[in-house]
Order: sequence, then C-alpha cells, then structure tokens
Amino acid sequence: MSSILKVDQLQDSGGNAIITSNGSGTFTSSLPNTGITMADQWRLTADFTGNAEPITSNLERNDTQFSVIGTGMTESSGIFSFPSTGIYLVRFYHFFKFKDGNGLSRAFQIKYTSDNSSYSALATGNRNGLDEGKDIRSVEAIIDVTDISNVKVQFTVEETSTNDVTFGNSTKNETFMTFIRLGDTWWQIEIT
Repeated sequence: MSSILKVDQLQDSGGNAIITSNGSGTFTSSLPNTGITMADQWRLTADFTGNAEPITSNLERNDTQFSVIGTGMTESSGIFSFPSTGIYLVRFYHFFKFKDGNGLSRAFQIKYTSDNSSYSALATGNRNGLDEGKDIRSVEAIIDVTDISNVKVQFTVEETSTNDVTFGNSTKNETFMTFIRLGDTWWQIEIT
C-alpha cells in the first residue's frame, strides 16, 4: 500500500520555507546544492620527452565536447589552484611510450602542497619495462581543500630514459587531469 503526501510548502522547525511547489510540478528550494558543483578537465596538448617536475607547459582546458561545470581550476606554470574549498577528486592519466627497454622505469605523480610552497606526493604510479611499447596508467587522490590560497596540486613525470615520450594532443585526451568537487570540506558541514 502506498501513500501520497501533497503539500505546497515544506518548512524547517523555525517556519522557514525550504521547498515550495507551484502546484504544476515546479518547485523551488533553499536547500544547499548537494550535487556536483564543479567539474573540470585539463590536458597536455603536445608530446614531450624526458622528465617534467612538474608538467609546466602545453596545458589547456578540455574544449572538445565538454564545458567546465561551475568555476573551474586555474593553472599557472603547472600549478593548479582550486576555485573554492571542498573535497575534490583529482585524477591523472598518463599516456606514454617506452622507446628504450632494459628494465627502465617511469613514475608519475599527483603532488600537493598545503602551504603553497613545499610539495609532496599524494598519489604515485609506476611502470617498469623491458620492451618498447605504449601504455596508459592513472592515479587518483581525494583532497580536502580547506584553504584555496595554500592547497594546490601539480603533476610530475620522472623517468630513467630521456628518450621516452609522454603523449599530448589538443583535440583529444591522451595525458590529462580531471578535477571533481565532491562536496563541502568536513569543517563546513553544519548540523542543527
């Protein structure tokens, strides 16, 4: 057995309207947006060989079949700044080719700072290889951004061969970074 509750307005315990219906299927709400309020994606636009600690050039916002949701990330010399405090999912996809074999290795990282100065690894991926070949690997991290002036991220590539290639492309994602704001930082949640 099911029941239907019909109301024009829901109020909080103080008598304030939190959801109001016009009777025709349209409603307004004063509740906070609990969905994704920011999603952004950046990519490398050109190939490079060797190390990049961090990747500082040939970066662009994805402009192919995507438009940023909300106020996106800002980037300067490979340093990515967050638009607002909150909990963020950060992903780094690294597409590369070993040109030399012999057990050489390649590491790629998401690094972050909480003081706008010293960076440390937050997520690390690694690939060792004996043969030439292409590969794509990814790492991700969830970051609590409590201060947009001090909490920032960068992306690095370290390899033992200067001949290996990191792939970039301006029309499709090869090496790229994704940022999604999942919700408020823990100290912003208010329970009444």
